[in-house]
Amino acid sequence: MTRRLTVALLVLGLLAAACASSTDHATTNALAALGVQPTSTTAAPPGPSTTVPTCASPTASLAPQGALPAPGRMPAGSFMATIQARGYLKVGVDQTTLLFGYLNPADGQIEGFDIDMLRQVAKAIFGDDGQNENTRIRFTAITSAERIPFVQSGQVDIVADTMTINCQRDQLVDFSSVYYDAGQRILVPDTSPITNSSQLGGKKVCAAAGSTSIANVVDTGQTHASSPAIPVSVNNWTDCMVALQNGTVDAISTDDTILAGLAVQDPLTKVVGPKFTDEPYGMAINKSHPDFVRFVNELLAQERGDGTWAAIWTKWLSKVFGSTPPAPPAATYSG
Repeated sequence: MTRRLTVALLVLGLLAAACASSTDHATTNALAALGVQPTSTTAAPPGPSTTVPTCASPTASLAPQGALPAPGRMPAGSFMATIQARGYLKVGVDQTTLLFGYLNPADGQIEGFDIDMLRQVAKAIFGDDGQNENTRIRFTAITSAERIPFVQSGQVDIVADTMTINCQRDQLVDFSSVYYDAGQRILVPDTSPITNSSQLGGKKVCAAAGSTSIANVVDTGQTHASSPAIPVSVNNWTDCMVALQNGTVDAISTDDTILAGLAVQDPLTKVVGPKFTDEPYGMAINKSHPDFVRFVNELLAQERGDGTWAAIWTKWLSKVFGSTPPAPPAATYSG
């Protein structure tokens, strides 16, 4: 069995057990790979990335206001009380990123670092009231491009999906304080001569549509090479994996956390080069619910101090990044 076919089968196994997603693009690509056909991708035209607004401190979030209310006793009139009355928390997640948000084909459960962080939010609202934890949280699998629209429309209450906080996004949704610090690197086949971002000029580099990685690929190619990198935009990171296996693209570039999961799935790839961006992750929340932002920030503050954050890091990331968890990202607040 060829390596290309092996990875395509892996993608199909992941998607077969998946909860309902807003796109079947990854399935289409995997089926194409089984037919030994190139992955269907769209190359974005090279050139300067769109200018984004600047802001003083995009990672500064709303400060907590006192201790958390007791689970099951959310303040009247608060958005948390609305969630409590509904009976479950609506969350937007990825289902294709191993270690962070991944649909495990063995048991049909979505799991990972981001998923456990969201389960802590549901637990803080509902507590342990004898209900199965899966009845208190409803997962919606979304693409990178759908994260902000789903928050803005109220289809989900909160998104945790390896989502970088930046000024442009901060104008559209509110973010929690930073809960994970990542950085962009490069994934290539283990036979590739590419070792760092300066060698991406003229190369086809895959990244998910709606992610900051696409713009960073263009900027990196223009800064470090005589010709710009050619960004290839797809819906999901598994689409990038199939494209890399087919030889449709030369590399995948995104946050090191996502690349680590892809490399675990395919040991014939490697992560290369130093980080060339800073990618602070935040949970996205509708701007109409500042009380919920403050609630989540108080919860994150507790998790940093009581060892919960370190325990979640160890559970999911210690086998990849080492046995000792780093210090949790420090919170900054804007008021």
